[in-house]
Amino acid sequence: MTESELIRRIRLGEDSTFELKQVLFAGSRVNAPNRQKLAEELTAFANGRGGTLVLGVDDETREIVGIPFGKLDIVQIWVRDICKDLIEPSLEIFFQKFELPNSIGNDVAVICVEVERSLYVHSVSGVFFRRFGDTKRKLSAESVARLFQERNQMRLIQFDEFSVPRTSLSDLDELQTNRFLREYLNLTEINAKKLGIAADDDAGITRLTVAGVLLCTKSPQKWLPHAQIQAVHYKGERDDINYQYDAQDISGPLDEQVNETLYFAMRNMRTQATKQIRRTERSQYSKRALFEALVNAVAHRDYSMAGTRIRFHMFRNRIELCVPGGIPNTLSPDNLHLRQFCRNEAIVSLLARCPTSTELGRSYMMDRRGDDVPIIREETKKLTGKFPEYRLIDDSELHLIIPAAELDKIWCDGRVWFLNGIVIRKMICAYIELI
Repeated sequence: MTESELIRRIRLGEDSTFELKQVLFAGSRVNAPNRQKLAEELTAFANGRGGTLVLGVDDETREIVGIPFGKLDIVQIWVRDICKDLIEPSLEIFFQKFELPNSIGNDVAVICVEVERSLYVHSVSGVFFRRFGDTKRKLSAESVARLFQERNQMRLIQFDEFSVPRTSLSDLDELQTNRFLREYLNLTEINAKKLGIAADDDAGITRLTVAGVLLCTKSPQKWLPHAQIQAVHYKGERDDINYQYDAQDISGPLDEQVNETLYFAMRNMRTQATKQIRRTERSQYSKRALFEALVNAVAHRDYSMAGTRIRFHMFRNRIELCVPGGIPNTLSPDNLHLRQFCRNEAIVSLLARCPTSTELGRSYMMDRRGDDVPIIREETKKLTGKFPEYRLIDDSELHLIIPAAELDKIWCDGRVWFLNGIVIRKMICAYIELI
C-alpha cells in the first residue's frame, strides 16, 4: 500500500479488511487500545480474509493523530507480545510504518499491522472471532465447526497443498529444489505447480505450498515455526529437565531434520564392540529403524497443528518419538504395520524423489510401498527381542516407543556368543568337556 492509497482508505473509513485505532500512552507504556480487544480484532482478520489495522488514527473521527516517533518500537513490541501471549496459536503479523500529514499539515507516524488470512484457526481465551462488515463477531459453536472445516485437512485440498501467505517462487532455494526436478528440466511456475511446491492463493497469486516451504526453502521455520524436531537425551528413564545429557532443536528442510536427528541419536546411543576374527559392533538401536521412524514422522505429522513439534526423546532404556496428529478411524496403533495411511500426499511425493544414503537400504528418502513400519518392527525385534510399541494419545498425537538393546548381557552376532562383550563360546565348550 502506498502513502496516497493509505490516506484514501483512512478517509473512507473501516470495512471488512480495514480497522483504525488510536494509541494512547501512560508514560512509556501503551494504555490504549485494550490488549484483549486488540487481540480479538487481529484474530477476526486472521480467521477471515485477512486485513490491515492502522495504529495512530482515531476510529470515530478518522483523524490522523499519529504515534510519537520515539515510541514506535514500543508499540511494535506491544503488538507482537499480544500476538504471542493472547492469541492461540500465536499469530504472524507484518509491520509497515508511514509518515502522514495530520489535520494541521505536520507529518506524524502511523503503523500498519498487516494480517494475512491464516492457515490456522485462532482464538482469544478460547473464543473465536471473525470479521463481518466493519466489526468483529464472536462465532457460535456451529460457525467455529464450519471454520475449522474450511481450514483443516478435511477439505478436498490437503493441508500440505495450501498456499503459504507472504511466499513467492523467489523464496525457493535452487539447491534444495533441483533435487526434485528429474522429470522437469527447468524450474518454471508451471513445473513448480506440477511438483506441488507452488499453488495459487485465493487472490490468484502464486505462492509456495506448505510442502514447498518444508522441502524447498533454506529456513521453513520462517513461515512454519512449529515444523521442527525437539531432540533430548535424558540420563535416566524419565523426562526431567534437570537430567539431560544433550538437547537440540532441529530445524531446516525436512530431509535435513531427519539426517540431523539421526546423527543426534547415533552420537548419544551406546555401542558395544567385540573382536574375534573381526571387530563387531552392536548398538542400542537399529540405525535403519530410526531412519524409517523419523522419515515417517516428518512425512505424516499434522502440520495444521500450530504450536506443536515432533519430539525425539532418548532415555536409558528406550526412545520415544511423539508425532502431532491422529490416525483415521479405520486404523489403530495395533494394525499400522498392516495398512497404509498418508496425511500429506505432496510431502510424501517429494520425499520419494529426495536422494539419501544407500547405506540405509534405499536410494530415496521415502519408499511408497508401505514397508516403513514393518522395517521398524523387524529391525527392532532382531536387535532387542521386542517389538516397538505405538500409542495414540487423546486422538491427537501418535507415540512410538522403541526399546533399547540390553548391551551388558549374553548375545550372539550369528556365529559367536558374547557375555558383556567377551567371547564365551570357548568357555562353554571347555565346560562341556569337563562334564
